[in-house]
Amino acid sequence: MKCVSIEIRVDVNMPVVALESTVIAHGLPYPENIETANEMERAVAASGSVPATVGIINGKIIVGLGAEEKQILAKGGSMKAGVREVAYAVAKRLNADTTVSATMRIAALSGIKVFATGGIGGVHRGVFDISQDLVELSRNNLIVVSSGAKSILDLQKTAELLETLGIIVVGYRTDEFPAFYSSKSGIKLDMRVDNVEEIVAIYREASKMNYQASVLVLNPVPREYEIPEDTLERWIKIAVEEAIEKGIKGKSLTPYLLERLTDISQRATLKANISLLINNARLAGQIARALFSLR
Repeated sequence: MKCVSIEIRVDVNMPVVALESTVIAHGLPYPENIETANEMERAVAASGSVPATVGIINGKIIVGLGAEEKQILAKGGSMKAGVREVAYAVAKRLNADTTVSATMRIAALSGIKVFATGGIGGVHRGVFDISQDLVELSRNNLIVVSSGAKSILDLQKTAELLETLGIIVVGYRTDEFPAFYSSKSGIKLDMRVDNVEEIVAIYREASKMNYQASVLVLNPVPREYEIPEDTLERWIKIAVEEAIEKGIKGKSLTPYLLERLTDISQRATLKANISLLINNARLAGQIARALFSLR
């Protein structure tokens, strides 16, 4: 990907937060997708940092999508591009939304240090399917803010693989691995931080060691939108069984499960998703600002 040109529309010498565009094209329904993307950018800006939504338009990798370009992705028809599909999308001059893995790689190549998302991918339940996100977290020295891994995954195996890959996982004001829609998973964390200064200090010390993996900051969903763990697990079981019966797997699995959860929960999971996305963008903006102040 070093030969791929990237159009960077933000000043990377300022505090910048990268944002993925899959949330626009595949993560949320229209018009909530574009509204949430704009709210995330506003949350970053309100924290004193510069938002940079990443995507691919007509084969051009863009860091800092404009309003019209976000609308193109929001209305559907774009390719969902993980890191391995980026070169294909560029070569074929396609429109593509970038997943967590692709956004991390593009952010790192662009000199951006902080990235906010909703939930990372991980190890799926019942099938041999492991997200590219975990590999990219081990390869790119970033600060990544998320609300844990998506609840539809096998969270215990995901947490174990994060440890195996050497990714620094810290809970932000929590001692438990968040389960995306819920702050509770039953999985205890070894490392906790209570302010952005501690996050920045950890990242800086890791960088001094030439540590290549990311610092993954786990920021639980805001309490008022949290869904009880037992209720969530019941809904997930229904959605996963339906997906298995229909033979849905690979890249289609996560969007299908999230859509079904929205229906089963009568949009409760959608509201939680939107809330945590904006909350993570806000925290990432604060982290980027604190990191920049030390530079």
